[in-house]
Amino acid sequence: MATTNLLAFVLLISISLNTSAGAPVSPPLHLTLRAYPKSLLATVLSTLGYEELAAATADANFSSVTPTTVFAPTYSSLITCPSCSIPLILQEHSLRGLYSLHFLRELAFGTKIGTFAPNRCLTVTSSATSLEPSSVGKIFINGVEITKPDLFNNGLLIIHGLQGFISHLSPFSCSIERMTSLSFPQQPPPASAFFMMRQMLKDSMTRLRVSGYSIVALGMRVTYPDLSVLESLTLFAIDDVSIFSGGGGHSYVSKLRFHVVPNRILTAADLFALPKGTALPTMESGQNLVVTNSGSGSPLAPLRINYVKMKQFDLVHNSRIAIHGMSTPFRHVYYKEM
Repeated sequence: MATTNLLAFVLLISISLNTSAGAPVSPPLHLTLRAYPKSLLATVLSTLGYEELAAATADANFSSVTPTTVFAPTYSSLITCPSCSIPLILQEHSLRGLYSLHFLRELAFGTKIGTFAPNRCLTVTSSATSLEPSSVGKIFINGVEITKPDLFNNGLLIIHGLQGFISHLSPFSCSIERMTSLSFPQQPPPASAFFMMRQMLKDSMTRLRVSGYSIVALGMRVTYPDLSVLESLTLFAIDDVSIFSGGGGHSYVSKLRFHVVPNRILTAADLFALPKGTALPTMESGQNLVVTNSGSGSPLAPLRINYVKMKQFDLVHNSRIAIHGMSTPFRHVYYKEM
């Protein structure tokens, strides 16, 4: 008993020294002294309605069956990313140790926590400001809000429900440049909104670079001064292969503003809900995009904007930015519904 108490005391000191902004957090070590049956995770996830995650536990390759925290994404968000690996998503959404909502609120703004996926970290932020009590702030994991906190907590396993899902983490997620706003305490509005957008842009560019969209990331850097002053944005992106394949994608960077819907976040679900003929204003003054074919995004009912088929949704999706993949650059069209 004395040894256990000593371990708990050492843990508290360790957490207090490692929760500085930008530094990865070690799991609560005293909570790893007990193990749980691996089948428990699948059973709980299935009972809560996360059948896809439950089925993925067999292939998630968790290195150990210690107390675990899972940030569970919704099925409706997962189906918008057909190229995503559900077992890897589960690993990247799971932490060693127990992180209740109360514990997450106590972490410094921008704290990074290592996941079950090697060299991949999640970042914890809050909507609370220095002028508000921390208890009233919403908690975000990589910009995605926890909308169903502590769905399950039996002292061995904690499940939190997310509003959406976190795109596959980049190799730089544990060491993203310290100049980003996640490395600083949140500022009171309006400064906080400006710094948050800067961080989200930099994180988005990092994710795009490691996902085969490096030219888009370059275009975002070129237009960074204009993008950083927006409240939010939706960007339609083309992968590097398509840009260099001779399909006219070489002009994409110069026309990037025509591929950005400013001050509006349109997730896959939002796009599917838009009726045919919907006009979307772009950063090019007076030039709109038009939904020319509404659909579910399936091969039989592809969503088309300016007659261009969308091929990948929610490449990046956080609290400020949504990025989707497309097959070719948009062309200016005169749309008239027949």
